[in-house]
Amino acid sequence: MKKFYFNQILQENGWKQNVRISVDKNGLVTEILDQYEGKDFDETIEIAIPGIPNAHSHAFQYAMAGMTENHPIKSLSNFWSWRKTMYDLALNINPEDLQNIATILYSEMLKNGYTHVAEFHYLHHDKKGAKYDNISEMGERILIAAQEVGMELTLVPIYYNQGNFNEAHFPEQRRFISSNTDDYIKLLESSQKNCSLYNSYSGIGIHSIRAVKDYMIKEINLYNNHKLPFHLHISEQKKEIADCLSNYNYRPVEWLYNNIEIKGNHHLVHATHLNSNEINLITKNQSNVVLCPITEGNLADGFFNFNDFQKKMGKWCIGSDSHIGLSPFEEIRLLDYGVRLQTNSRKTFKNNSIGNAGLIVMNSTFFNGMKAMGIKRKGFFEKGCYLNFLEINKDHPNINIWDKNNLLNSILYGSDIRVIKNTYTKGSKRNNDNKGYLKKYSKSIKRIIASV
Repeated sequence: MKKFYFNQILQENGWKQNVRISVDKNGLVTEILDQYEGKDFDETIEIAIPGIPNAHSHAFQYAMAGMTENHPIKSLSNFWSWRKTMYDLALNINPEDLQNIATILYSEMLKNGYTHVAEFHYLHHDKKGAKYDNISEMGERILIAAQEVGMELTLVPIYYNQGNFNEAHFPEQRRFISSNTDDYIKLLESSQKNCSLYNSYSGIGIHSIRAVKDYMIKEINLYNNHKLPFHLHISEQKKEIADCLSNYNYRPVEWLYNNIEIKGNHHLVHATHLNSNEINLITKNQSNVVLCPITEGNLADGFFNFNDFQKKMGKWCIGSDSHIGLSPFEEIRLLDYGVRLQTNSRKTFKNNSIGNAGLIVMNSTFFNGMKAMGIKRKGFFEKGCYLNFLEINKDHPNINIWDKNNLLNSILYGSDIRVIKNTYTKGSKRNNDNKGYLKKYSKSIKRIIASV
């Protein structure tokens, strides 16, 4: 049992003062007392906000962050050229490498304010494309990494079957492939057992409509029957839309909603290029869009039609995807400022009951992000849930001068990584010393580079 006293703590409806939160030995909240005036507590926190869910991650891609910015003269540099480099990396990562990469990545995520991550995991097999003896070996390495640093994890093993619409997979995709739905379900069930062993959560997903045969998508959606959060990339590239129209006579989102049953537990990653009908389909069915503005910008994907999506009260959250950036606040700012530049309006985030931009953002990223993890929440902090929070540095120059009416927006818009003093998950401080992790990570990177 541990008791925290918070001078100021952010709740879903705004700041509260003098709050005591107690947790059990596992970090689960057992009691929340408002307006607490006693002295029975173990630790004082001046300012706290909830930890941010990261709803989309490819851990192995952290190893190539910043490595694709040399653009040869007279050659194309776009998503598809970037993908070739990503495949080269993926073919040369062994299980130990993946664990080392994920460990330092998750440690850095915690420092930047993420406390729970959905790992969109498709690097399943060995370098020849053969199954490991433990068919979920690579996924287990990710679970080990998360447990090592104290990151909460939802592992989403991904169904990947073909190279493009009605085309066989490419040789460089061989580590990703499940030959059929039964094959994928075996991988999924093995992953779920490991998630239970490591006290983590499980999701289900397909890489994209282009990477899984149409009837297989229907099979796996029926198998899931809305139990687990269902993740997929969709409409990230214009070429994907053109290919989908050519093969299925529908745009990707239109095909999805016309061919499988959707009840709100589908999490559409990127959804960059939508028409008005697709926006209506997504918002009508209360699906969640996972936006990754830094990665989408880095890959020159395009810019999500957030303004029209917001008018329909669409649900959204954020992810760091390829990890070219690790700050949730930077993801939010890039999204906001992109919309402002498009609309010439500073009022990006709209809500019928909240006028504070920061509070709208926190509610959306938290509740929709946690749903993407497979967890339905009613409050930022509640009994029976793990205590995950960010301790804000009250001595940061842009924090100590403001009252509570401006405090949250100062944290989101007017600060840098120094604003986070400490990160807590499951009631424990996660001040990870990266020296040991960095040594192993550097060893893996050197080995991978020598192999590429």
